[in-house]
Amino acid sequence: MSVQKTIRKVTTHVLQEMKERGEKISMLTAYDFSMARMIDHAGIDVILVGDSASNVMAGHETTLPITLDQMIYHAGSVVRGTDRALVVVDLPFGSYQGNSKEALNSAIRIMKESGAHAVKMEGGEEVLEGVKRILTAGVPVMGHLGLTPQSIYKFGTYNVRATEDQEAEKLIRDAKLLEDAGCFALVLEKIPSALAAKVAGSLHIPVIGIGAGGGVDGQVLVVHDMLGINNEFSPRFLRRYLNLYEDIKKAVGHYIIDVKSGDFPNQQEQY
Repeated sequence: MSVQKTIRKVTTHVLQEMKERGEKISMLTAYDFSMARMIDHAGIDVILVGDSASNVMAGHETTLPITLDQMIYHAGSVVRGTDRALVVVDLPFGSYQGNSKEALNSAIRIMKESGAHAVKMEGGEEVLEGVKRILTAGVPVMGHLGLTPQSIYKFGTYNVRATEDQEAEKLIRDAKLLEDAGCFALVLEKIPSALAAKVAGSLHIPVIGIGAGGGVDGQVLVVHDMLGINNEFSPRFLRRYLNLYEDIKKAVGHYIIDVKSGDFPNQQEQY
């Protein structure tokens, strides 16, 4: 008799346990069924359906154009490809800022229509009312501080954030406000490593970094950057594990040659 292996799903509680025992959390983005299936089967802890889909899937310059409907489409595709990982979905620009009722409605739509497990929101004190309202509906919220790409036109640059004392103090204050409100985790993007380590050490909840050094509880990267599918983005914090842009281009080139020469299909590849 075959014994079916039970998969322990990653939940917000599991992430909290990982922080408490000092086990680092691995997190990557995904936007479609096939990629989600691959990274889930590889053992990733958290899959972020990021609004970075606006850049890597749709070719926009910023994350701002992607809509709630598009995020739900991507999220549903990812959920169907996932057995183990916790699936977190970005609330896109314009779906929660300044209106807590709209924030709640956006989060509920994502959860109901995609089957995702949690949402992520950029910002601190300024989005706190929306965070609290979403949490009262039982929807888990992951916070995001530091470089917040949805505010790119406010900052005017993708440079490292919170290098000055005033902004660093606000970030520490916002991190505590998000934890006290009930967020289950926090992403810190592109801030000094010493500041990120200080925040991670002062919070009970897991802190996941991107360009925030190694003193946090986990790491997240955009999967297209990490696999080298996107070869035009090379920030200091990115480690490329493959160069799929060149590998895929080479494979397609070989296919074109084989088709044009009549080599494909051969006798064994037809009926």
